[in-house]
Amino acid sequence: MADTARRRVKKGKGGALLPSLAALLIVALLQLVGVPQLERLGLLLFDGYQRAAPRRYEEAPVRIVDIDDESIRQLGQWPWPRTDIADLTRRLSDAGAASIAYDVVFSEPDRTSPARIAARLQRTNANSPALSALRALPDNDATLAAAIAQSPVTLGYFLVRDGQSAAVEPKAGLAMAGASPVDAVQAFSGAIEPLPAFRAAAGGAGFVSLNGDRDGIIRKVPLIAAQKDQLLPSLSLDALRTAQEAGSVIVKSSSASGEWGGGAAQVVSLKVGAFEVPTTPAGELWLYLTPPHPARTIPAWKVLTGALSPTEMQAAFSGRVVFIGSGAAGLRDLVSTPLRDRETGVMVHAQAVEQMILGRYLVRPDWALGLERSLLLVLGLILALLLPRLGAMRGAVLGVVAVGGIMLGSWGAFLRYQYLLDPTYPVIGLLLVYIVGTGVTYYREERQRAYIHRAFDRYLSPALVKRIVDDPGQLELGGEVRDMTVLFCDIRRFSAISETMGPQQIIQFLIAFLTPMCDILLGRKATIDKFIGDAILAFWNAPLDDPDQHANAARGALEMVARLEQMNGVMAEQTATPWPGQVRIGIGLNAGSCCVGNMGSAQRLSYSLIGDTVNLASRLEGLTKYYGVPIVIGSALEVHLPDFATLPLDRVRVVGREAPEQIYVLAGSEDMALASGFRRLEDMHRDMLIAYAAQNWTEARALIASAAPYAAQFGLTALHAVYADRITRLELHPPGDDWDAIFEPTEK
Repeated sequence: MADTARRRVKKGKGGALLPSLAALLIVALLQLVGVPQLERLGLLLFDGYQRAAPRRYEEAPVRIVDIDDESIRQLGQWPWPRTDIADLTRRLSDAGAASIAYDVVFSEPDRTSPARIAARLQRTNANSPALSALRALPDNDATLAAAIAQSPVTLGYFLVRDGQSAAVEPKAGLAMAGASPVDAVQAFSGAIEPLPAFRAAAGGAGFVSLNGDRDGIIRKVPLIAAQKDQLLPSLSLDALRTAQEAGSVIVKSSSASGEWGGGAAQVVSLKVGAFEVPTTPAGELWLYLTPPHPARTIPAWKVLTGALSPTEMQAAFSGRVVFIGSGAAGLRDLVSTPLRDRETGVMVHAQAVEQMILGRYLVRPDWALGLERSLLLVLGLILALLLPRLGAMRGAVLGVVAVGGIMLGSWGAFLRYQYLLDPTYPVIGLLLVYIVGTGVTYYREERQRAYIHRAFDRYLSPALVKRIVDDPGQLELGGEVRDMTVLFCDIRRFSAISETMGPQQIIQFLIAFLTPMCDILLGRKATIDKFIGDAILAFWNAPLDDPDQHANAARGALEMVARLEQMNGVMAEQTATPWPGQVRIGIGLNAGSCCVGNMGSAQRLSYSLIGDTVNLASRLEGLTKYYGVPIVIGSALEVHLPDFATLPLDRVRVVGREAPEQIYVLAGSEDMALASGFRRLEDMHRDMLIAYAAQNWTEARALIASAAPYAAQFGLTALHAVYADRITRLELHPPGDDWDAIFEPTEK
């Protein structure tokens, strides 16, 4: 029967492995295929990383000229005349701007140009001299084109997918290092461009289109895109090229990186002038944003109205890439980013250039996906294999540690190296393995428990049946030797108490007494062995290891005495539970080697312990009555309690033992041991014992008298009364020169 039970339990524990592995395989397949909803979790986590630790703002040669609300109020409604834009361009160029990038697409003629105003006036039959004068004035668009031609301007354009617009001609070529990754980047079929005169005059041009992820958040800025078979640069990329007067942008693809495994070429990096920019396979830059910083942005009105002196203009714009865009209400080109729900598009372009100049990149390494898959498979397999052996609680601890390690590793990689390592699939895999494994194990173990209960309930105690459910191997008799701490607790004068009560009242009293005592012991990690009438036998360090066993036992005993004092006050005032006045207990504590395990007969077993340590603990409990103290401990335990308030009691030869034992009273906790009164009592008490052992009765009696106030303070008056009585008897009957001062009690 035992073998059958053992086999069924092993099958129940091991039977969860296959379902756990199946769950792990499902998550691995989902990771291989790619589930947008799950991948979004990783992106949201990366957003959280940026919010928790955004890029620290550093001074970079990038500025934004903001067409803000105050600029609209001072300079008039947008769009401004192109002459104002020309003036803005010239002022920035004169201030030494290295590149002037417009996040504005000048795709239509200026309706405020004199010739266009003349055409409108002609329809109203205005006088002819005025029309002639207007037609003779310079064209606004021509004025702006001239300003653009004389300045390092990069113009923006929109990429569209309507298929009707003409193809864009880039201002500079994109050279290939490796096969063209045109199939890997975002593809468009047309564009909305600036007017031809502007395109011809500008030194650079780049697209301003920003497309967010599925949730609309822009986490990556495309640096290149494709129109048909032509690669085109973004506004930020070409503005950086123009600022350096570089000839072209070099696109390095996977076929040139030494990592190409076949298939379509993907982007690895872009080299623009002196800067090499790592990108995603689609030629995108992961945004690594800073919080808003006022030094980055200058209102347009300050530039156009001359509010900034030439010196201030030089300091603000010289040698810098200057982006011009609108932040005014109603004109904002607003996008969502990981840091802000409403951010201007020009800010995104400007921060992209900042990253490229400063070399501050968020990088998802090419080995990241392999690492994430390895973590999923390796940790998931380890958890699946160990979970049946560990059980639900320890398996949960292992799972929490593994998940915590993954999350901390991901966060640490972001914080230290700016790596984007996605923990989503490994964490989901571990969670699913745990849920499936524990669920299947719980279902099967419930069936196994029912089988074992049916098989053994009529022959064994319920407690033992529960242990057998966990490990059928415990059906064998036997035990192990462990270093343990043992406690015996007994109620003083219980026989006299029981004489005043009926059987039901005695049971009610014992329940009221034993319940809080056991709560204290269990709270201090004790194993309660048995109840012997009114007595409690408990021990520490079995069946589970307890490195703090000695301190736990000492604190548990002190708490039991203190709790009983409280109960004596509370229980005496109520009548629901019989309580015989002032109840007192004696506790014996000892430490040492014991044999602990399943003991008994082949018909009935009990998890208990035996050994001399146990016997001595029982004798120490009996000595509490003689010495009038609540807690007596052995010397083997006292050495492990150096910080507790202990005093030597006596050297005794207990019944059944030949060797004498130095015993101690446990008077209190570490706080009591530090009290000045207790330290004074300790000194006088030890001196008294020395005088007593030397048969110097007069000195010993004097020390007892001197220590009386302190003994009363710490509840040791009865102990000193014992020694005073002994001294009186020994004075009447001197013990002789061979006296060893060992006390031999005659009772257990």
